[in-house]
Amino acid sequence: MTGTDRDPGAAVIAKRVDSGTADTDEIRDLARAAGYRVAGEITQTRTEDPALCFGEGKVDELAALVAETGAGVVVFDNRLGPYQTYNLGTRLPEDVEVKDRFRLILDIFGQRAQTQKAQLQVELAELRYELPRAEAKTSLAKRDERPGFMGLGEYDESREQDIKSRVSRIKDELEQIEHDEEHRREQRRESGFDLVALAGYTNAGKSTLLRRLAADLGVEENADLHPDLDTTAESENRLFTTLGTTTRRADMDRRDVLVTDTVGFISDLPHWLVESFKSTLDAVYRADLVLLVVDVSEPTESIREKLVTSHDTLYERNEAPIVTVLNKVDKVSDEEVERKREALSALAPTPVAVSGKEGTDVDTLKERIDRELPPYERERLVLPMTDEAMSLVSWIHDNARVNDVDYGDQVIVDFEARPSVVEQTRAKAGDLTVPAES
Repeated sequence: MTGTDRDPGAAVIAKRVDSGTADTDEIRDLARAAGYRVAGEITQTRTEDPALCFGEGKVDELAALVAETGAGVVVFDNRLGPYQTYNLGTRLPEDVEVKDRFRLILDIFGQRAQTQKAQLQVELAELRYELPRAEAKTSLAKRDERPGFMGLGEYDESREQDIKSRVSRIKDELEQIEHDEEHRREQRRESGFDLVALAGYTNAGKSTLLRRLAADLGVEENADLHPDLDTTAESENRLFTTLGTTTRRADMDRRDVLVTDTVGFISDLPHWLVESFKSTLDAVYRADLVLLVVDVSEPTESIREKLVTSHDTLYERNEAPIVTVLNKVDKVSDEEVERKREALSALAPTPVAVSGKEGTDVDTLKERIDRELPPYERERLVLPMTDEAMSLVSWIHDNARVNDVDYGDQVIVDFEARPSVVEQTRAKAGDLTVPAES
C-alpha cells in the first residue's frame, strides 16, 4: 500500500510494558479524543529497546499490521525519544506518522484550546516538548558535522534560543493572566462567595456534576479579565472536553458558592506537561474547598491509583480541605459502592457517593459542601434610620445570609457571613452618617 492510500484518520496503538499485561484502554480513549479511529493494536512485555522501544521482531509485526490496516498513524503509549521516533519511522511503511503518548495529548490540547489562556498553555507545553528534540538535533549535527543527522532535520543553533525565549515570554503572559484571575477571586471572596473547585481524572463526570450543582443563572464574567470562564459546562463522554476552567454559581440555600470545573488529570504526565498547565490548576490550589471526583464504576485498584496520584498533585500546594466524591453510583450496585468505600477508606475516609447524571444524593453533597467550607461569623448591627443605612442593608442582603431585620427608630440587622464580609460591613457601618437630633 502506498502512502497516498493510507487513511490519516486511522491509528494503530502500540504499547510496551516492563512486566505484566499492557492496558490500552486509556490510550485508545486518547486516540479517539484526538479524532482517530483505532484500526488495531500491538503490545509487548519486555525491557525497553533504546533504539526502537519495541524489540526488532515486534517492530516487524507492527509494520505488518500498519500495512494490513492502512493506518496513517502509529500511537505509542510510551515516551519516545527523538531517535526512537526516527528509527521507528524508517522501519514502518512510507508516510506513516509516529506519535508518542505526550505528542498525542498535546494534539488534543491544541484542538480544545479555545481561550487565550488555554492556547498559551498548549504552546508552552509544545515548546517544552520540542526543546530537547531541538537540542538533540543541534548536538548530533555538530558532533558529526552532518546537518540533519539521522534524518532529524536541519539544525539551527538559534532554534534552541528561540524556543527558550518564547517559553519565557509565554510564562510572563500566563503570570499576568493568573494575577488578573487571583484579583478576581479575591473580589469574589470579598463579595461573600465561597470558591469550590472540582478536580479529578478525565471522564470522572466533573462537568456533569457541575451542571447538577449549578443554579440556572450562570456567573456573569468580565470577558476582558476572564476570557476562559464560561457560564456553561459541556458534558460529553470524551477526554479533555474541559481544557480551560468553567465557573458557575451553585444552587445552595445557605450561602453563595461558585464552583469551578478544571482540566482533568491523566495518568503518567511528565512534570514539564503538568507545569505548563499550572495556572489552570491554580483554580484548584486557591479554592476554599476541593471536590475530588472519581468514577466509582472503575476497578478498585484503578481508583486507588488515581486517588494516590491526585493527592500527590493536590497536597503539593493545596491547603483547602478535600472531599472525595464517588460519582456514577447509577452504574453500580449499592453493595459494590459500599465495598469500594471500605477498600478506599485509607485514602478517602469520608467520601460522598452521588450520581451527577441522575442527581442521586446531590443534596447530601451540598450539605457536605456547606459543612466543609470556612465557617460563617454571626453579626448584629444597629444602624441609624437613613437612606445610607438602607443601602447598606441591601448590600448585606446581597453578600450575607440575613437572619432578621428589625425596622424601628433604628435598623437592627442580624446576619451571618464570611469573616471578610463581616469586616467590610462593620467598616461600612462605621462610615454611616448619624442624623442630627432635631
